[in-house]
Amino acid sequence: MTCVQLGLAVSVGLADEIGALGVVWLRLAWAGLILLVLAHPAVTATMRSAARRVTGRPTEPDVRTPISRSGLIGAIALGVVTAGVTLLFMLAVARLPLGTASALEFLGPLGVAVFRGRSVLWPLVAGAGVLLLTSPWQSDVDLVGVAFALGAAACWAGYILLTQHVGDEVSGLRGLAISMPVAGLVATLVAAPSAIGSMTPGIVVTGLFLAVLLPVVPFVLEFLALRRLTTAAFGTLMSLEPAIAVLVGFVLLHQAPGWTALAGIAMVVTAGIGAERSGAR
Repeated sequence: MTCVQLGLAVSVGLADEIGALGVVWLRLAWAGLILLVLAHPAVTATMRSAARRVTGRPTEPDVRTPISRSGLIGAIALGVVTAGVTLLFMLAVARLPLGTASALEFLGPLGVAVFRGRSVLWPLVAGAGVLLLTSPWQSDVDLVGVAFALGAAACWAGYILLTQHVGDEVSGLRGLAISMPVAGLVATLVAAPSAIGSMTPGIVVTGLFLAVLLPVVPFVLEFLALRRLTTAAFGTLMSLEPAIAVLVGFVLLHQAPGWTALAGIAMVVTAGIGAERSGAR
C-alpha cells in the first residue's frame, strides 16, 4: 500500500504529459514485461535457490508443473479485473473528488471482508473510518463518476478473490506472469490510442521505473499475502490505504489532515489490527 501511494504521488507529473489513462497504460504494459522476465524458469529457479539457502525451507512445486485449466482461466480473469480497477478508478477521479471516489471504491474490499468473514465488526469499523477519512458527503456527486467508482469497487473485489485463487492454483509468480500481460493488453486497447502520440524516450524510461514501484512490487506482495491471509482479513487490511495516502500526502505534498481524518485513520488502523489477529489461513 505504501508503494501504491508513493507510485501515485510520483505519477502526478507524468500524468500532466500523457494523461492519467496514459500513465495507467504505461505502468501496466511495463509491468507485464517485467513479470514475464521474473517468472521465467531460469530466473525463478535462481531466486528460489537463494531463498532456500537463506531460510532453510523447501521451495514450492517445480515451476515446470503444467498450469491447470482453472489456474489459467483465473489468471486471465485476474488480468482483466486488474486493468478494470486501475482504469475505472482513474475515470472516476476525473469526475469525482478523490475522497468520494476512494470511499466508493473501498466498498469492494470491504464487501469481500463482510461476506467472507466470520465477523462484520472490523469491516464496519474500517468502513466508518474510511468515510470519516474521505468525507464523500462534502461535495456534489456526478452519477457517471459514481458508476465508474462502483465499477472499480466491483473489479477490486474480484481482484482480491481471483488473486487468492490464482495464488493457490499456480506456483511461484507464473500467475502474475499471465495476468499482468493481459492487464497490459486491455490497458493498451483502451488507453494507448489517446496517449501514444505524446510518448518520448524519456517518458518510456520513466514509465519503466514507475512500473516497478506501481504495480510490480505491490501486486507481488499482495499475491504472496493472499496465500497467507483470508480474503476477509486482506479486504479489511486494505482499508489502511487511505491512512497511508494521508501520510504520504502530508510528507510529500504538505497536505495536513483535519481532526475528522485523524479519527478515520485511528478507526481503520484499529480495524486492521483486529482483522489481522483472526486472519490466518
